Amino acid sequence: MKYTPRISAEGFRDHKAERLPMFFRTRLILHFLVVVLITGIVAAVVGVWLIGERIVSQAQNKVRMDINSAWEVYKQRVHDVQSAVRHASTRYYLRDAAVAKDWGKLTSELERVREMEGLDILTFTDEKGVVVARARNPKSVGDSQAGDQMVGKVLSTGEVVCGTQIMSREQLLKESEELAERARIQIRYTPHAEPTVKKEETSGMMIKCAAPLVRESGELLGVLYGGHLLNRDFEPEVVKASGEAIVDRVKSIVYRGEKYKGKDMGTATIFQGDLRISTNVLDEDDNRAIGTRLSQEVNERVLGEGRPWIDRAFVVKDWYITAYEPIRDIDNNVIGILYVGLLEQEFVDLKKQTLFIFLAIALAGMTGALGVSYVLSSGILRPIKRLVDASHALAKGDLSHKVTVHGSDEIGELCETFNMMAESLDERDRQLREYMHRRLSQSEKLASLGRLAAGVAHEINNPLTGVLTFSHLLLRKTPPDTPDYEDLEVIVRETTRCRKIVKELLDFARETKSERKPSDLNKVIRDTISLIQNQVSFQNIQIRTELDGNLPAVPMDANEMQQVFTNLALNAAEAMPDGGSITIRTGPDSDPNYVRAEVTDTGTGIPEENLSKIFDPFFTTKEAGVGTGLGLAVTYGIIQRHEGTIDVESEVGKGTTFTVRLPRSVSK
Repeated sequence: MKYTPRISAEGFRDHKAERLPMFFRTRLILHFLVVVLITGIVAAVVGVWLIGERIVSQAQNKVRMDINSAWEVYKQRVHDVQSAVRHASTRYYLRDAAVAKDWGKLTSELERVREMEGLDILTFTDEKGVVVARARNPKSVGDSQAGDQMVGKVLSTGEVVCGTQIMSREQLLKESEELAERARIQIRYTPHAEPTVKKEETSGMMIKCAAPLVRESGELLGVLYGGHLLNRDFEPEVVKASGEAIVDRVKSIVYRGEKYKGKDMGTATIFQGDLRISTNVLDEDDNRAIGTRLSQEVNERVLGEGRPWIDRAFVVKDWYITAYEPIRDIDNNVIGILYVGLLEQEFVDLKKQTLFIFLAIALAGMTGALGVSYVLSSGILRPIKRLVDASHALAKGDLSHKVTVHGSDEIGELCETFNMMAESLDERDRQLREYMHRRLSQSEKLASLGRLAAGVAHEINNPLTGVLTFSHLLLRKTPPDTPDYEDLEVIVRETTRCRKIVKELLDFARETKSERKPSDLNKVIRDTISLIQNQVSFQNIQIRTELDGNLPAVPMDANEMQQVFTNLALNAAEAMPDGGSITIRTGPDSDPNYVRAEVTDTGTGIPEENLSKIFDPFFTTKEAGVGTGLGLAVTYGIIQRHEGTIDVESEVGKGTTFTVRLPRSVSK
């Protein structure tokens, strides 16, 4: 049984500390002003250094790595286009069609290859650079591409050429009207951008590759070129045909869709000049900010000077930690920009948090300095020495030792509190001795009763079995309509009840060792619930479990422990005649050598005067003939044999909690 002694707090008086004189406060401030100032200055300097150097530099290092990752994605798309065009130039059926000058067949084959490779254009020119077959616009032929940067190089060198190129609207219209319309972008007003009168961009930026198509003899037949238009390449039909847009690929790989306060943490953009043609930066309407422009200061650095920009920048509607690097064509001219950015808001909030931390450090330093001033100036060392001496006396067992109280300030209150603590310890020690004496007496009483019960049970068990056997035989031979039949039924019923009492006495008095082996306490509880939950006693009772899945195996006799929880559950059910709930919890104990299980009910509770008796044999509050009073005594004996403890806490009208503590290992 759990016993909690209550110590009276009567006679305790609150003392108000004397206010320090004004001159003492002034002297204290003067003495420690230097320390406070140094603490504040150091905290401020360290905070500024951490905020200015660490946080911002780490963010910039992050975007440097991010722009490198973005370039890898961009270069991979260039490589994909190059591979598609190079492989197409080696296909024998294209070469055969070109040799035979079967332009219709060549055009159909080019369209099939274009769709298969996800290209936006695929066109073939003859050895002079004149277009003879266009996959997407078969009727548009006869124009010369010899002046094109890439086609001209292939014609002159015979080597594969790849890169990024600006294509005019006229060139796009020759390839496809759809591409020309996709490239058309309305220019939108953008804060911080360089002023412009231009209203619309009609040219497009394309990743393009050109490769020679040669005869088997090595003679040049013509040039095959293909490409992927970057303008609005995030549109669903484009993604379906060509794959994920570069900017979205960068976002998914580098930033993994991370958000901060509902906004995308990272963004990526491809600029044609200073115009966003493919981006996942969102505008005020949460649409992709296509048609918005680069801020003027970044424009001057990246497009004007051809140098990267790695710094904070205003992007459409928010500030970002950004990295901009120029995109160049095969002649090394800057034609666009690749951008990645981290939302600055997270780093701003981090700066604020860091600043608050250092302000707290400074405040703590000032508070500490003032505290030291107070301690050193108040002459507190002598009373503390008296308290230390008194503590040593208390530790040696002299609980009657007292500290002389001088004054009514904080030290006086501390001395008085110490004296109260000594009195409380003395009282607690006395109550603990009484409690242990009662527990020892109870154990001795249970042992004596157990031996007596065992002797009595063994002596009457055999005669009782004989009486029950012959009573059953007589009952079978007696006709039901005779007067003796009812008397025999009473004899059989009462003899059966006596045998049940004898069995409980034998269980209570059992002195054999439990067959303990490591078992799952949670499984024992679940098995117990499955046995009892369908009984009539539990029809209006809800059984809840809160079982710790990380509980280790505990050495126990599973059958005996199942009897323990059955007894506790039945006891709880009998305390709730109108229904209620039983909650069974398991978990680690405050003592690491034990585990614990609790059985809590919402029943009528146990009066305080009965708490010390509930584990006594034959003690019961039930009506005569309803119970033997041995259930909890048997439970107590089983727990003792398992070297555990069982405690009870109860409040009348609110319920009862039994706490079982079992050791994790068997003592030697």
